[in-house]
Amino acid sequence: MQIRVINPNTTASMTEKIGEAAQHIAAPGTRVVATNPRSGPVSIESHFDEAISAVGVLEEVRAGELEQADAYIIACFGDPGLLAARELTRAPVIGIAEAAFHMATLISTRFSIVTTLGRTGIIAEHLLQSYGFAHHCRRVRAAEIPVLDLEDSGNAALDRIIEECLRAKAEDNIGAIVLGCGGMADLRQQISQEVGLPVVEGVTAAMKLAESLVSLGLGTSKHGDLAFPRPKVFSGQFEHLSNRGR
Repeated sequence: MQIRVINPNTTASMTEKIGEAAQHIAAPGTRVVATNPRSGPVSIESHFDEAISAVGVLEEVRAGELEQADAYIIACFGDPGLLAARELTRAPVIGIAEAAFHMATLISTRFSIVTTLGRTGIIAEHLLQSYGFAHHCRRVRAAEIPVLDLEDSGNAALDRIIEECLRAKAEDNIGAIVLGCGGMADLRQQISQEVGLPVVEGVTAAMKLAESLVSLGLGTSKHGDLAFPRPKVFSGQFEHLSNRGR
């Protein structure tokens, strides 16, 4: 089984960390291919960043189709380009936010999200509404740290995340915490031990869901809105995306 884990930003060190976390939890025989676009933002911290990064995600899915990937994971908590990516393949495509929400509801009746910046909490709230999980989430909290601070070898960013998780435990009447950034992929166990609650992290959650779907022989439906895009000519810098249909 080959699962392509796409980091939608262009920071290679984060891609490597995400890939290692995914491979660590993967079943024997599952091969993780961690990639990121060549062009785009170095981190994703706004609606604008997400819009730009979505094109890179789709390019990585197209590359994965040539390599016959069995499933795809979009390793950014905003799930950029998720539905468009599903149109391009019959393989399962899983966003880490949607995966984390599903997993959290299986082990708790209420959870809170701890993310990086407050402004990105709005994106998480939109996804909770869109996916139907808003009534399960008590609060979206922010440690107020830039995403790239998670690449620092020091403990300052981790300490702030743990502090916010402890506040969530004390104040939110929850049973679990969801980590709201793909850059936190390697922190799940340490945070859970420090906080004393189940902690769900989206990259690892998506890995196990992807493996399950592939094992069950379930892929993206091509009936309805997720059918392959209609044949169409693109112009300018997107001319290479022109297609003749399937």
